[in-house]
Amino acid sequence: MAVTKISDLINPQVMADMIAGKISKKVVVTPFANIDNTLQGKAGDTITVPVFDYIGDAEDVAEGVECTPAKLTATSAQYTVKKAMKAVTLTDEAVLSGYGDPVGQATGQVAKAIASKADGDAMDVITTEYNASTAPNGVKLIYAPASASAITYAHIVNAVDLFDEEVQSEKVLFIHPKQVTQLRLDPDFINADKYNNEVMMKGEIGMVAGCRVVPSKRVKTSGTGTSALYLNPIVKLTNDEETEEDISALTIYLKRDVNVETERHTLSRTTDISADELYCVALTDQSKVVLMKSLVTPSA
Repeated sequence: MAVTKISDLINPQVMADMIAGKISKKVVVTPFANIDNTLQGKAGDTITVPVFDYIGDAEDVAEGVECTPAKLTATSAQYTVKKAMKAVTLTDEAVLSGYGDPVGQATGQVAKAIASKADGDAMDVITTEYNASTAPNGVKLIYAPASASAITYAHIVNAVDLFDEEVQSEKVLFIHPKQVTQLRLDPDFINADKYNNEVMMKGEIGMVAGCRVVPSKRVKTSGTGTSALYLNPIVKLTNDEETEEDISALTIYLKRDVNVETERHTLSRTTDISADELYCVALTDQSKVVLMKSLVTPSA
């Protein structure tokens, strides 16, 4: 007679693949974050991200005259790999009963936990760290008008224009859910249901000033009281075609992909399931981020 064992129902290798697949679908920043696996199998826990200066436009050179080489220069920023981890404990009774699919729930919940942590780190990088740091080469773009105002179409247009684009590119604007109503009431806001099936971003509710709008409670604030401001990041998703190479605004460097381990406790007849992922999130192209500061209104 075939006997179903706990080890048959809880398979670390299978769960690792399932969790990795679920994470890629749950991370909101995926559309504009590049996933880099080059750190896997290499020693060290710190990476250095170069930021190259533009060498300048081409110059007219007369026939027979040598071209003067430009010097390629760069600054850099360092990021340290971190470990995100989550664990659950399942009893034999819960696993064998199959009621509510506890193993499937554990897989989904762990994936959601790790993905949520990566999302939080990404938002930290493009807001808190970006706002506080000194940007190399003066590339950092922040729109903070002298007279603070709540989010409006005009506010967004002024922020977007800091990109100084010749060719318009796809962008995403992250707003706090408490800003949604005010933006929806703006006559220049286009609801997502009006442009059929062209929704690109997870959670996208519409477009304004060429930006795809995504609400997120991870949007941060600075200041307090009547001077409190939302820090709304606007991120370019694609290249503006002025150069051939397209570097993502954010890069998630994976030191080790999802690792799932189990530990059996015989006296309590329970099994621990733990999963971790070693990674870091880096701002790899500051020129693709504008941090727009908008007033937190009293009604918000």
